[in-house]
Amino acid sequence: MEKRFIKKDALTGIVTRIAEDLKVYAPVKDEDNLLFKVLEKGATPVLDFANTKNAPKNFFFPRTEVLMKYTKTEKGMEFTGAQGDAGEAVLFGVRPCDARSFFLLDMLFDQEKYRDNFYVDKRQKTIVVSLACIRPPYKTCFCTSVGGGPLSEEGADILLTEMGDQYLAEFLTPKGEKLLKYFGDNKADDKAAEKKKEIAARAEGEISSHIPAREIKPILDTHFEDPFWNTIHQKCLACGTCTYLCPTCHCFDISDEVKGKDGIRIRNWDSCMYPLFTLETSGHNPRPSQKERWRQRA
Repeated sequence: MEKRFIKKDALTGIVTRIAEDLKVYAPVKDEDNLLFKVLEKGATPVLDFANTKNAPKNFFFPRTEVLMKYTKTEKGMEFTGAQGDAGEAVLFGVRPCDARSFFLLDMLFDQEKYRDNFYVDKRQKTIVVSLACIRPPYKTCFCTSVGGGPLSEEGADILLTEMGDQYLAEFLTPKGEKLLKYFGDNKADDKAAEKKKEIAARAEGEISSHIPAREIKPILDTHFEDPFWNTIHQKCLACGTCTYLCPTCHCFDISDEVKGKDGIRIRNWDSCMYPLFTLETSGHNPRPSQKERWRQRA
């Protein structure tokens, strides 16, 4: 694995140079929000942030995506595939928890038997640069409870770890190594690995939220009809925002939109919190109230 040291104040310039050659998505200030957006010319990414308002999964699994176009002609129906966005891209500044979500989504969308080519195409063309959490930003952070960590490498192609006045850049995959030319030639020494271990241990120690994740499933299985569900769901607005912000929620609906002789087939994010999500053609809904929907989500 190739490892380089870069000066802390040089990172913004590196990202700017990458953006001159490739499309870069990065955390940027948008009015009162911090969002992952295309890094426009003259803009600079925000490096000191906790998390963004939108989940980075949106760039591999968009909220709305055209799957196919069709037109009715005298000879019959003509079908064309959706035009993909050609060329490589860089998703910069992803937190390890969000990067790990890509690793989990890969297991769903990139199976040997069932492969989502729309997701896989964007995933293969995008280089993910992750920014380690040397200081976990929230008291509610719980990555260590679900197999992750503040310096987790899963799902990333490059991991940047802040070490004083410099970053340790680790190029984890062949995709990540394509950006080596932008990071200079100051190779990291053997001491960098030991220092990273110390930083990781300290960061994990700062996470105060410990969830017994593996113990929850057996409890849920034996408390399906517990009176608890009759009250806890009453706080839910059924807005679906929790599923849209969740980095691993992946439910979608497919529909056709037709105007005149032209039509498109699109897929949109869907949510298990919506009443129509489980409505069957017969009119029966096995989850008729928010109680059943909230329980299913949990």
